[in-house]
Amino acid sequence: MASPDEPVHPAPAGLAGARVGAGFAAFFGASATAPIATMVTVTPPVLATGAGPLAALSILAVTVLLLLFSTPYAAMIRRHPGAGAAYPQIARGLGRPAALIAAWLALAGYHAIQFGLYAMLGQAAAPLLDNWFAVSAPWWAVAAGCWALVACCGTLRVEFAAGVIALLSVAQAAVLTGLAAANVLRPAGDRIEIGSVLPTDPARVDRPLLGLLLVVAVLAFVGIETAGAYAEESHDPRRTTGRAARVATLLVALLLAGVTWSVVVAAGPREVAGRAAARGPELLFALADERLAPWAVTLSRLTLLTGLLAAILALHHAITRQLYALGRERVLPGVLGQVSHHTGAPRAASLTQSLIVGAALTGAHLAGAEASARTARRLVVGGGLAVLVLLLLTALGALLHLNRAPGRENLWTRFLTPVVSTVFLGLLLHIAGRHLPSLLGVRSGSIWVTVVLGGLAACLVTGLAHALVLRTMHPVRYAGIGLGGVALVVTPQPDPDESAAVTPDSPADPWSWSTSTGSRTAGPASPRPSAPDPVPGPPPDPVPGPPPDPVPGRPPGSAADAPASEATRPAGDPSGTPAKLPRQRTPGAHRPERVRREVNG
Repeated sequence: MASPDEPVHPAPAGLAGARVGAGFAAFFGASATAPIATMVTVTPPVLATGAGPLAALSILAVTVLLLLFSTPYAAMIRRHPGAGAAYPQIARGLGRPAALIAAWLALAGYHAIQFGLYAMLGQAAAPLLDNWFAVSAPWWAVAAGCWALVACCGTLRVEFAAGVIALLSVAQAAVLTGLAAANVLRPAGDRIEIGSVLPTDPARVDRPLLGLLLVVAVLAFVGIETAGAYAEESHDPRRTTGRAARVATLLVALLLAGVTWSVVVAAGPREVAGRAAARGPELLFALADERLAPWAVTLSRLTLLTGLLAAILALHHAITRQLYALGRERVLPGVLGQVSHHTGAPRAASLTQSLIVGAALTGAHLAGAEASARTARRLVVGGGLAVLVLLLLTALGALLHLNRAPGRENLWTRFLTPVVSTVFLGLLLHIAGRHLPSLLGVRSGSIWVTVVLGGLAACLVTGLAHALVLRTMHPVRYAGIGLGGVALVVTPQPDPDESAAVTPDSPADPWSWSTSTGSRTAGPASPRPSAPDPVPGPPPDPVPGPPPDPVPGRPPGSAADAPASEATRPAGDPSGTPAKLPRQRTPGAHRPERVRREVNG
């Protein structure tokens, strides 16, 4: 994209295509949720509140909601596949400022979750190091080793990272399935009670607790939406990642709901609350120790460590592609949009993300911070709330865009599922705000509540300020938000020399087209201006709307669109004397869809 006041920048090489299938993309999304970490750190506190079977049922209820959400999400990906996942979708549905807010929410949320997972690594590795090597390594040493491994894998070909994540994900699912099977085969009291499946007294169910369980359940699924970030690298960009999001949702739901229910069965519906409060993060391993050989318990602890590593690696790739999408459009520094010619990976964005994490870990160590399960929980919850706001904006954007520019989607995809998703995600976000201290595990008025709410507000202010700066100082870049770096920006630029030559005796078309830079500028009179050069890349999808202009390249609403008699004869003058054409109002470079609506669909 370019304009007369901004030089032409060569289009950077894109991501390598046709390298990720639906299975690999699903593993990326499922691994980002870290199911085994959820079972170790989140499930025990939930069961300690007396939730019992409601914990598993809430996961199933949220699964239905997320499957409904994935329907319009996949429809938006089919229309506009991109590495930014929800970012380009929100740009089309809610506008460019909302897209920048969403981009900052995604970056802040995924980074916070990633930092929380790094904080868990030390505790996950401590029992293994003590058992195998009789050593006690500090948390920062374990985190540094994991950081170096992730930094190396981030610059390699995406299929290599997908293979590693798929291997770790399959191992994680196999271990969790084995633990669940052992719990069910040897239930408490040698029988499965009805109280482990359904609440024995539904009338006594605490409604605030039920709402809190739904919020915790939806936060446990945070990360499945990252499957959409691999659309440009998939075999079928318009369908692969949408299917992958559904597969990842079902896979995570089966693991979380099945293992949670098995814990209730193994501990007993009456005793599970007390055991969960007493054992905490060791609950899952304590139940396994009662039923399995010691090597199986050690294997499950090792799987926890590798599951955290897989989640950190999956989040690294999701953040990398978000940075790449913003750099490609030059919303952030353009160097982030560069890819390696050998691997096709966004190497600059990957190295940048590694430097950010490395600097944060180093700063935490120098400040004397100690990693703990409480710190990890607060970071993960804060990041999950940011992503929950992102999902709400995505659902609302899909509702507006799919109905503003209706296509082949039916009423279910275009209207019903986006409405249901928007309403329920908004309701869950409201409940999360009311019970934020309980989610964070702090008292009301704690500094952590202020930090989380302040972080969300900072993302809002930063996104709006970023949009204002781009619109004011770099309107062409602002026009390209959400377009994937390929856009034809048409900007009217009046030429004082030419405009002075327009007189009633010498009518001229004040519009001409400059096809060398992809911008519209004022120039010599031209009775039939030529059409602009085609935009490189795949042709845009056909978009329903008003028929195209009869004269290609002529701006809408120009005098040439009117009948010839009206264009050359002033009002009340039957003689046909040529009339002076009025100067057109400059619409602004930040609204190219006013000139070519097919650019934005």
